[in-house]
Parts: sequence; structure tokens; C-alpha cells
Amino acid sequence: MSNYREMDQIFSIVLGPDRRAVAVAFRESVPLGVEKFSGSQPSGCSYWRLAAAGRVFCTVAADHYNCAIGSYTHNIELPEERAPELDQTLALMAGIGYLKMEEVPMIPRLQQAPAVVVYAPLRDTPVDPDVVLLMAPPGRIMLIQEAAQRAGVRTGAPLLGRPTCMSIPAAMAGGFVVSTGCIGNRVYTDLREDDLYAVIPARDLAKIAGALETIAAANSVLLEYHRGRRRELATE
Repeated sequence: MSNYREMDQIFSIVLGPDRRAVAVAFRESVPLGVEKFSGSQPSGCSYWRLAAAGRVFCTVAADHYNCAIGSYTHNIELPEERAPELDQTLALMAGIGYLKMEEVPMIPRLQQAPAVVVYAPLRDTPVDPDVVLLMAPPGRIMLIQEAAQRAGVRTGAPLLGRPTCMSIPAAMAGGFVVSTGCIGNRVYTDLREDDLYAVIPARDLAKIAGALETIAAANSVLLEYHRGRRRELATE
């Protein structure tokens, strides 16, 4: 495996020590030594919060049934007795003006349902991830995006909205994406009101991490450069 602990340290310097990168991996079976999640959560993105807090574990399809929207984006088929929950949830969202039904077919989805999903802090991931989630204020996310550009990484949609969980299949299919998050995700993950998501396909992780130190240093120089120009040229 790649040196994910080293990459995590690079991201931590830029994002801050209280914001941890989360690794997500889709597997056909439970990896050796990985604990299976026990309990219940209201959404798939709730597992991001647990991983960000330091837990390493995996889920199976049934662990995602409580969120019809998240099951939809992850291509997880709800059991027959719960299948109506997707239409009910969409009807609620459409009824209050949150979305339009014609938007639903455009929501990115995984190509196939995962048998197992592994969640972990990036530094402790027991398997190679498929995507990595970064949570930080816009000024920090700016650095990640600039590092992706420097590294020549393919970018997908420049800014995604609701539902947040669609950012995972969007990144896997289209490349680096930024997501504003959605209200459900912010409730379930405790995402700070001034934070956004950057979602990185694992294939691009090392390239972005490698460019990030250069971009962060360059921005420090430019910060003083632009401050000086403002002092000299602004007349307010």
C-alpha cells in the first residue's frame, strides 16, 4: 500500500490537526482484521463522522438502509418492505421545494452496489481507499483544489450540492470534486457551518499531496505580496 500516514500528515498541516482526512473503500468482502460496524446510524454519511473521530470499521448493505437517498447514490437496493421509502423521501423533498423530481436521474450513483464499505482515518486505513474525504473552510479547500490543478488532476463538477453523498460516485467517475454539503449531511456528520468537502479519487491522492506543499508555500508568499500591494495602492 501507499504511505497513507505520510499523506495524511501533509493534509493535516494544511487542513489543521482537528480536521482529519477520511478514507472510504468499497470491497467484495470484509477485509481481514477490520471490525464490522455494530449498531445503527441514520445515514451513510454518518459513518464519515465516526471515521473522522478515529474509528476503523466496515459496513454492509443493511447498515445503509436507514437513508434512502444514500442507498440510491451508492446503488444499494432497499429490501422490498422498505423500497417505498425512496419515493416517500423524494416526495417530501419535492413537496417542500427542496428539489425537483426531474433532477433525480442526474444524481451520480455508484456503478454497482458495494458488498462492504470500509471507513477509516486516512492515516490508519487498512486497505487502499477508493476516495478520500477532506473537510475544511473554503480557504483551505482552495489550496487542495490548486494542488489538484498543479498536479494535472482531472476535475469533475467544480461545485456539487445536495445530496452530499453523490460526491463519492461523482469523484470516482469524474475526478476531484468540491461539495458544499447538504443540511442532512451537516446534521449527521457535525460538519461545521463554514466547512466544505473536497473529495479525491484515491488514484490522484499521491499527486495532490505531492503538489500541496508547493501550493501552500506559494500561497504564503502571495499572501504577503497581496497584503503589501493593498497597503500601497488601496485608498480607502
